[in-house]
Parts: sequence; structure tokens; C-alpha cells
Amino acid sequence: MTKPTLLVLAAGMGSRYGSLKQMDGVGPNGEAIIDYSIYDAIRAGFGKVVFVIRHSFEKEFTEVFNAERFGGKIEVEYVFQELDYLPEGFSVPEGRVKPWGTNHALMMAAEAVKEPFAVINADDFYGADAYKVIGNYLSNLAGSKNHYCMVGYEVNKTLSENGTVSRGVCEIDDERFLTSMVERTQIERVNGTIVFHDLGTDEPLAENTPVSMNLFGFTPDYFDYSKEYFKGFLAENCENLKAEFFIPLMVNHLIGSNTAKLKVLSTSALWFGVTYKEDKPALVAKIEQLIAEGVYPRNLWE
Repeated sequence: MTKPTLLVLAAGMGSRYGSLKQMDGVGPNGEAIIDYSIYDAIRAGFGKVVFVIRHSFEKEFTEVFNAERFGGKIEVEYVFQELDYLPEGFSVPEGRVKPWGTNHALMMAAEAVKEPFAVINADDFYGADAYKVIGNYLSNLAGSKNHYCMVGYEVNKTLSENGTVSRGVCEIDDERFLTSMVERTQIERVNGTIVFHDLGTDEPLAENTPVSMNLFGFTPDYFDYSKEYFKGFLAENCENLKAEFFIPLMVNHLIGSNTAKLKVLSTSALWFGVTYKEDKPALVAKIEQLIAEGVYPRNLWE
């Protein structure tokens, strides 16, 4: 069996949170969410972690999150996402400051990842079972193409009490293959009902609607598809200073064109995130609870 790689999207500075939230301590000894992600990935059989970061905080980041920190239990590499890392013939339009999105960040790892890989956000706590489920699935995909996966969470388990959240809202068939995914950027609970506001009105979502939390599993052919599709995306959207090349956009293209299939995996894990700094106390309390239950040791890396 091939050991999969974990690709951690850590280039975002967390503008709403107000700091480099990927490095903010949430565990009893200052452990970051990333620490728990790597710990869970090691237990699930991942052999390497690749961090997507920015040059502006490279020194700060790599001094903390390195192979030595993780006890040498997993190989560590770094790649970089910058605005001007674009295909030949394209340049950053004047006034563009927003990153090009999650799939652009993923593309930065093309030379570092040659095996099946999972993609996560650095600031999301996915839970041990989620890594076990996707790790098992990916370990059997070595050498295959056009067959991907993701861990689906019920939307009611992924909300914040402190503001709206963005989620990839999924539709799946009877065999749990994805049929479509739409990025909704303004989801919240209003008067007891989950709604999104993207279309200008309150559109309801069922409590158990499956959503993507950017925990995807791909094989390396995905990089080649992304490279080609990104050129078309830029040709159409380069002058739109807010346009982003999201992973769901790329996945939808491959599913819609019958190029690939994507299995939506179920998990018993609960997701926790720090979209807003007010979310942090609940996450800290949850980690304490998981330590008390024996899911994690009090000192992760001792």
C-alpha cells in the first residue's frame, strides 16, 4: 500500500481572524490546529506533509512546523503560493491583492506530490476519524486516475455562532458519488433554520445537507487537469479582482465533463474551525474534552 501525502493549505493569513491563525495555540501546551491535523494524519498512515505557505512568513512558519517538531514521524516539505505564480502569458492585474484561491494553492504542490494525497485547510479541525477514512481510501488509489474522494460533513455540524461561513454544498447520487458542488459563502442559522444568502434572499438548507470542508482526496493527475483549466479560468476572470479558483470549481468541471468521479466519504468525526476569533474558546474546550476521553495525549509530541 502507498502512504498518501497530506497537503496543508496554509498560505491564507486569516484576515478576518486578525493574525496568522494557523499558528495560534488551541491545545493545552500551545499546540495549533495544524499539530492535531498532523498527529491524526500520522496515525492514519500518511507518510508526508506538504505545507503551502507564503514567502512573507516562511521563516516564522518553518521554525515552528518542521520535521523535528513532529518527532521525525513524517516527512515535511514546503511550497509557496504567490499572486504572480501564473501560467506563461498571464500577469497579475493592477489592483489585485486577493489570492487566486484554494485550487491555485493546491497547484503549487505539483512537483512535491507524486502519490495520492489529501487536501486540508490549515485552520480546520477535522477529527481523527476523518483522516482514517480518507487515508484508507487513498492508500488503495496508487496508480489510478480520475477517481477522487472527499469527506462530507452535515452542514448543521459545521456552523459558527459568530458569523456566516463558506461551504461547498454537495449533491450526491445513491452510490454517494458527487453530482454537483456549489460554493456558498454566506451560510448561517437564522431563527432556527439554516439558510444561505448568496442569491440575495434567504435560501434554506436541510440540516443534514452534505458539505465540503475542503477535505479532498486526489491522485496526481488532478494537477495536470488543474494546470490546463486554470488557463481558461484566467482568460475569463483575470480582470475580476475578486475571482478565485476554488477547488469545488475544478471538481465540478471534472465531474460535469464525466472526466472523473468523486466518492463522498462518511465520517463520525465532528468538524471545528476558527473562522472568527470568537470561535476559539469552543474549540479549546472541545480539545480538552477529547483529551479527557483519551483521543489525544495531553502532550502531543512528547
